[in-house]
Amino acid sequence: MKLLATATALCLGLACSGALANEPTEKDAIAMAERGAALMKSKGKAEMMKKINAKDPDFVQGELYVDMRDIKTGIVLAHPYNPSIVGKDLTDVPDANGKKYRREIIELAAAKGKGWVDYQYKNPTSGKIEPKTTYILRVDDVVLEAGIYKK
Repeated sequence: MKLLATATALCLGLACSGALANEPTEKDAIAMAERGAALMKSKGKAEMMKKINAKDPDFVQGELYVDMRDIKTGIVLAHPYNPSIVGKDLTDVPDANGKKYRREIIELAAAKGKGWVDYQYKNPTSGKIEPKTTYILRVDDVVLEAGIYKK
């Protein structure tokens, strides 16, 4: 069973890396979050946090990356591009348009377990605040978030 999961993850990774030569898509974001969930189920939350913070290429590919937040407290547990926010509760800090999107992420994760949230965020490749849509996936007591920037 573990071999099958590893082979599946490897195939997903290879499929995604080819797609990422262009702009990442919603499918790429979903696949990345699901890879994170699979890793957490097999190796635990701490291992996933380590991979995110180390910018592991399975979870950080340019402007497409996974970050993690605690669903109960809203505290950021891991972020590959903005380590200064790790350990902080930014739940009610709005985006550039005043939207409290982090609260929306937590509420959606708690209610439905997965879905999409739109907001404005700094693109790590352009350095500019841009419209972003993020796929959120609840895994136990955390939310994995993988988003794409809308051009």
